[in-house]
Amino acid sequence: MRFLVDEDLPRSTGDLLRRYEYEAVDVRDIGLRGTKDAQIAAYAQSDGLCLVTGDFDFSDIRNYPPQEYAGLVVLKLPRTATASFILNLLESFLQQEDLVAQMPGKLAIVEAGRVRIRTG
Repeated sequence: MRFLVDEDLPRSTGDLLRRYEYEAVDVRDIGLRGTKDAQIAAYAQSDGLCLVTGDFDFSDIRNYPPQEYAGLVVLKLPRTATASFILNLLESFLQQEDLVAQMPGKLAIVEAGRVRIRTG
């Protein structure tokens, strides 16, 4: 599985994804830092990348229909979330390998203690 890491997540997010043997591309490394959500979504779509983000705008299935993506993983983060909290939350999702494998065409909203899946 290949992931696109949004700029609102720590740089170490890519390292965590690679530890689970996934490919990780960071928007900051490909010239998409500060770009609009639609551009980031289009890049993920065209390159077949599952977007991982803390931006709840991506959970709006009217604007980002999950079936059109290789997956959308939205982390529900408190405003005071530390890098450690974010990485632990994402890791709790990554440890559910069967769930991760089913991500193409789906939206996962990941919060402490649960994951909600939407298909569209």
